[in-house]
Amino acid sequence: MRAVLCVALAILGSAGCTSKKEPPVATHSALADSADQIMYGARFKMTDGGLERAQLEADTAYFFDDNTRVELEKVHTTFFTATGAKDAVLTSQHGTYNTRTSNMVARRNVVVVSEDGRRLTSPELIYNQQRNEISSDSAFVMTEPNRRLSGIGFRSDPNMKNIQILKGASGLIKGVSTQPTTTPAQPPPAAVPPPVVPKR
Repeated sequence: MRAVLCVALAILGSAGCTSKKEPPVATHSALADSADQIMYGARFKMTDGGLERAQLEADTAYFFDDNTRVELEKVHTTFFTATGAKDAVLTSQHGTYNTRTSNMVARRNVVVVSEDGRRLTSPELIYNQQRNEISSDSAFVMTEPNRRLSGIGFRSDPNMKNIQILKGASGLIKGVSTQPTTTPAQPPPAAVPPPVVPKR
Protein backbone atom coordinates (compact mmCIF):
# COMPACT_ATOMS: atom_id res chain seq x y z
CA MET A 1 0.00 0.00 0.00
CA ARG A 2 2.75 2.43 0.98
CA ALA A 3 4.76 1.80 -2.18
CA VAL A 4 1.73 2.31 -4.40
CA LEU A 5 0.86 5.55 -2.61
CA CYS A 6 4.40 6.88 -2.91
CA VAL A 7 4.38 6.22 -6.67
CA ALA A 8 1.02 8.01 -7.00
CA LEU A 9 2.28 10.94 -4.99
CA ALA A 10 5.47 11.16 -7.03
CA ILE A 11 3.33 11.49 -10.15
CA LEU A 12 1.49 14.36 -8.46
CA GLY A 13 4.84 16.03 -7.83
CA SER A 14 4.99 15.58 -4.07
CA ALA A 15 8.06 16.58 -2.13
CA GLY A 16 8.04 13.53 0.12
CA CYS A 17 6.23 10.46 1.38
CA THR A 18 6.51 8.61 4.66
CA SER A 19 4.58 6.25 6.87
CA LYS A 20 2.72 7.42 9.94
CA LYS A 21 5.37 5.76 12.12
CA GLU A 22 8.10 8.20 11.08
CA PRO A 23 6.75 11.79 11.27
CA PRO A 24 9.33 14.50 12.00
CA VAL A 25 9.22 15.47 15.66
CA ALA A 26 8.95 19.17 14.83
CA THR A 27 5.74 18.68 12.81
CA HIS A 28 4.06 15.96 14.90
CA SER A 29 0.27 16.27 14.94
CA ALA A 30 -2.45 14.32 16.68
CA LEU A 31 -3.61 13.32 13.19
CA ALA A 32 -0.34 11.48 12.65
CA ASP A 33 -1.25 8.88 15.28
CA SER A 34 -4.29 7.65 13.34
CA ALA A 35 -3.49 8.49 9.70
CA ASP A 36 -3.01 5.69 7.17
CA GLN A 37 -0.27 7.66 5.41
CA ILE A 38 1.42 11.05 5.72
CA MET A 39 2.77 13.21 2.90
CA TYR A 40 4.98 16.27 3.27
CA GLY A 41 4.92 18.93 0.57
CA ALA A 42 1.68 17.53 -0.87
CA ARG A 43 0.44 18.65 -4.28
CA PHE A 44 -2.77 17.69 -6.11
CA LYS A 45 -4.01 18.74 -9.54
CA MET A 46 -7.78 19.20 -9.56
CA THR A 47 -9.08 18.68 -13.10
CA ASP A 48 -12.50 18.58 -14.75
CA GLY A 49 -12.78 16.88 -18.13
CA GLY A 50 -9.03 17.21 -18.65
CA LEU A 51 -9.11 20.95 -17.79
CA GLU A 52 -6.99 21.92 -14.77
CA ARG A 53 -9.24 23.94 -12.48
CA ALA A 54 -6.94 24.24 -9.49
CA GLN A 55 -3.69 23.10 -7.94
CA LEU A 56 -3.90 22.24 -4.25
CA GLU A 57 -0.76 22.29 -2.10
CA ALA A 58 -0.25 21.69 1.61
CA ASP A 59 2.72 21.50 3.95
CA THR A 60 1.41 18.22 5.38
CA ALA A 61 -1.34 15.83 4.25
CA TYR A 62 -2.80 13.02 6.40
CA PHE A 63 -4.64 10.24 4.53
CA PHE A 64 -7.66 8.41 5.97
CA ASP A 65 -10.45 6.06 4.83
CA ASP A 66 -8.48 4.21 2.13
CA ASN A 67 -6.91 7.50 1.04
CA THR A 68 -10.27 9.05 0.10
CA ARG A 69 -10.12 11.73 2.84
CA VAL A 70 -7.07 13.93 3.18
CA GLU A 71 -6.63 16.28 6.14
CA LEU A 72 -4.39 19.22 5.22
CA GLU A 73 -2.24 21.69 7.12
CA LYS A 74 -1.20 25.10 5.71
CA VAL A 75 -3.22 24.99 2.52
CA HIS A 76 -2.32 26.94 -0.65
CA THR A 77 -4.65 26.53 -3.65
CA THR A 78 -4.22 28.23 -7.03
CA PHE A 79 -7.27 28.55 -9.30
CA PHE A 80 -7.01 28.75 -13.09
CA THR A 81 -9.19 30.15 -15.89
CA ALA A 82 -10.46 28.02 -18.79
CA THR A 83 -7.38 29.14 -20.76
CA GLY A 84 -4.99 28.06 -18.00
CA ALA A 85 -4.18 31.53 -16.66
CA LYS A 86 -3.83 32.06 -12.91
CA ASP A 87 -7.16 33.37 -11.59
CA ALA A 88 -7.03 33.49 -7.78
CA VAL A 89 -5.22 32.04 -4.77
CA LEU A 90 -6.74 30.57 -1.59
CA THR A 91 -4.83 30.10 1.66
CA SER A 92 -5.97 28.61 4.97
CA GLN A 93 -4.53 26.98 8.08
CA HIS A 94 -6.41 23.70 7.63
CA GLY A 95 -8.46 21.86 5.04
CA THR A 96 -10.06 18.57 4.03
CA TYR A 97 -9.86 17.18 0.50
CA ASN A 98 -12.26 14.41 -0.58
CA THR A 99 -10.72 12.47 -3.47
CA ARG A 100 -14.07 10.88 -4.40
CA THR A 101 -15.99 14.13 -4.86
CA SER A 102 -12.90 16.31 -5.55
CA ASN A 103 -14.32 18.89 -3.13
CA MET A 104 -12.10 20.77 -0.70
CA VAL A 105 -13.15 22.41 2.57
CA ALA A 106 -10.81 25.17 3.78
CA ARG A 107 -10.95 26.14 7.44
CA ARG A 108 -9.45 28.74 9.76
CA ASN A 109 -8.13 32.06 8.46
CA VAL A 110 -9.40 31.45 4.93
CA VAL A 111 -8.31 34.14 2.46
CA VAL A 112 -9.00 34.24 -1.30
CA VAL A 113 -7.24 36.86 -3.43
CA SER A 114 -8.05 37.30 -7.14
CA GLU A 115 -5.50 38.37 -9.73
CA ASP A 116 -7.36 41.67 -10.26
CA GLY A 117 -7.46 42.79 -6.62
CA ARG A 118 -10.49 41.29 -4.86
CA ARG A 119 -9.91 39.82 -1.39
CA LEU A 120 -12.33 37.62 0.56
CA THR A 121 -11.97 36.40 4.15
CA SER A 122 -14.09 33.79 5.95
CA PRO A 123 -13.61 31.21 8.71
CA GLU A 124 -14.66 28.38 6.37
CA LEU A 125 -15.14 27.88 2.65
CA ILE A 126 -15.97 25.01 0.26
CA TYR A 127 -14.51 24.61 -3.22
CA ASN A 128 -16.66 22.51 -5.57
CA GLN A 129 -14.41 21.36 -8.40
CA GLN A 130 -17.21 20.21 -10.72
CA ARG A 131 -18.97 23.58 -10.54
CA ASN A 132 -15.71 25.52 -10.19
CA GLU A 133 -17.41 27.38 -7.33
CA ILE A 134 -16.43 28.63 -3.89
CA SER A 135 -19.15 28.96 -1.25
CA SER A 136 -19.75 29.31 2.46
CA ASP A 137 -22.57 29.54 4.98
CA SER A 138 -20.35 31.52 7.36
CA ALA A 139 -19.80 35.25 7.73
CA PHE A 140 -17.49 36.79 5.14
CA VAL A 141 -15.99 40.10 4.03
CA MET A 142 -14.95 40.91 0.46
CA THR A 143 -12.95 44.01 -0.41
CA GLU A 144 -11.75 45.51 -3.66
CA PRO A 145 -10.79 49.03 -4.74
CA ASN A 146 -13.63 51.40 -3.75
CA ARG A 147 -15.92 48.63 -2.51
CA ARG A 148 -16.50 46.48 0.58
CA LEU A 149 -19.17 43.77 0.89
CA SER A 150 -20.10 41.55 3.81
CA GLY A 151 -22.82 39.09 4.72
CA ILE A 152 -23.64 35.61 5.95
CA GLY A 153 -23.02 32.98 3.29
CA PHE A 154 -22.21 33.35 -0.41
CA ARG A 155 -21.79 31.51 -3.72
CA SER A 156 -19.20 32.69 -6.24
CA ASP A 157 -16.74 31.82 -8.98
CA PRO A 158 -13.17 31.62 -7.58
CA ASN A 159 -12.21 35.10 -8.84
CA MET A 160 -15.31 36.61 -7.17
CA LYS A 161 -16.57 38.50 -10.23
CA ASN A 162 -20.04 36.98 -9.83
CA ILE A 163 -20.88 36.69 -6.14
CA GLN A 164 -24.29 35.90 -4.67
CA ILE A 165 -24.76 36.90 -1.03
CA LEU A 166 -27.18 34.61 0.79
CA LYS A 167 -28.29 36.94 3.61
CA GLY A 168 -27.40 40.01 5.64
CA ALA A 169 -25.77 41.81 2.72
CA SER A 170 -24.24 45.18 3.48
CA GLY A 171 -21.46 47.20 1.97
CA LEU A 172 -19.63 50.39 1.25
CA ILE A 173 -19.19 51.71 -2.28
CA LYS A 174 -17.08 54.87 -2.72
CA GLY A 175 -18.20 56.14 0.68
CA VAL A 176 -21.89 55.31 0.25
CA SER A 177 -23.08 52.81 2.86
CA THR A 178 -25.57 50.10 1.95
CA GLN A 179 -27.34 48.42 4.86
CA PRO A 180 -29.10 45.03 4.88
CA THR A 181 -32.37 44.95 3.00
CA THR A 182 -35.50 45.13 5.18
CA THR A 183 -39.20 44.90 4.45
CA PRO A 184 -40.53 48.39 3.65
CA ALA A 185 -42.75 49.93 6.29
CA GLN A 186 -46.47 49.93 5.57
CA PRO A 187 -48.06 53.39 5.00
CA PRO A 188 -50.26 54.64 7.87
CA PRO A 189 -53.99 54.04 7.42
CA ALA A 190 -55.97 56.89 5.86
CA ALA A 191 -57.77 59.14 8.32
CA VAL A 192 -61.50 58.41 8.62
CA PRO A 193 -63.58 61.62 8.33
CA PRO A 194 -65.97 62.34 11.23
CA PRO A 195 -69.64 61.49 10.60
CA VAL A 196 -71.83 64.26 9.15
CA VAL A 197 -74.60 65.37 11.54
CA PRO A 198 -77.60 66.89 9.75
CA LYS A 199 -78.62 70.40 10.85
CA ARG A 200 -82.09 70.94 12.45
